[in-house]
Amino acid sequence: MLGSVTFSLEDNEAGGSRLVIAGQMLVSSVGSFENEIESVGRDFTDIDISGVDEMDTIGAWVVCRLATQHECPVVGASETATHLLKAVEGAGADGELCPPVVPVWERVPLALGDKVYAARGGIFGVVSFLGAILVGFGTLIRRPSRIPFRAVVRQMETVGVSALPIIGLMSFLIGIVIAQQGAAQLKQFGAETLTVNLVGRITLRELGVLMTAIMVAGRSGSAFAAQIGTMKLTEEVDAMRTIGISPIEQLVIPRILASTFMMVILGFYSSVLGIVGGAVIGQVALGIPFFTFLERIQEVVPIHDVWVGLVKAPVFGLIVALAGCYHGMQVKGNSEEVGIRTTMAVVSAIFAVIVLDAFFAVFFTEVGWG
Repeated sequence: MLGSVTFSLEDNEAGGSRLVIAGQMLVSSVGSFENEIESVGRDFTDIDISGVDEMDTIGAWVVCRLATQHECPVVGASETATHLLKAVEGAGADGELCPPVVPVWERVPLALGDKVYAARGGIFGVVSFLGAILVGFGTLIRRPSRIPFRAVVRQMETVGVSALPIIGLMSFLIGIVIAQQGAAQLKQFGAETLTVNLVGRITLRELGVLMTAIMVAGRSGSAFAAQIGTMKLTEEVDAMRTIGISPIEQLVIPRILASTFMMVILGFYSSVLGIVGGAVIGQVALGIPFFTFLERIQEVVPIHDVWVGLVKAPVFGLIVALAGCYHGMQVKGNSEEVGIRTTMAVVSAIFAVIVLDAFFAVFFTEVGWG
């Protein structure tokens, strides 16, 4: 007796053994039954299940597997058992555990083709999204009363005002690092005083606005993607379209305006605090008085360096907002997509900002602002 299953071996006229099963062939009892059968070590001429009172799919599969292994028929099956046996017949587990590995010379071109095709769809999506934004801006220009001023102000507070502490601390520390490391290198040539030039030009022209854009991408760009993506999942965006409200006008454009405008302020603010951090190091480590350091900044930094940073800032803010809103609007399916699109928004925004910064560097050098 094995749980609720019993079996016995009977000799038949052909000189073989018949396996006689009785009881309940259920998932709760076939485990111990299988172990005991495997220990018998004899072949069967047939399997008699006329004594089986109850059978489920697992029990039928076990009987079919035994019949296949011993190449013998199953006899004495009731009408219900016959249906189960036919249903599981051929449901073997002899498939390959590991799929065949495609050779690398085939796998790489296939993967590249998939990426190219996906990029094609992405380009169409981006162009469509930009077209919808242009249409939305055109509508708001024709009808200024539809401009969502409250939403714009709210996003300006979120993107700009709330980011002042973290961006200020980051810029201050970066200014300290630049001044300390720059002074250590310039000291070898007896030119420690040129630390003022180094800190002033690199913060106002490059690092101030660049690091701010990266921080805004990680902070606000991800928030844009997550907020709009969650609204897509909860069908709030579809509900807005149903009642005649444009999601582009109410969700996307306010974020673009806020990010573009506030990046100018944040970039300049970041540069100023970076210079302040450098002035602190000048006071502590180089013996340059704090206010003397600031006065020297006005003398050694050309005004076009300030304009370079101010020109790049709104472009970077626009890129960050576009990346966040676009990936948020592409969310569909399930909540996992929100995390994926949020990550893509941050990565694509930072990548685009760095690439554009390189183009700006070449461009301003060509026009004489190098």
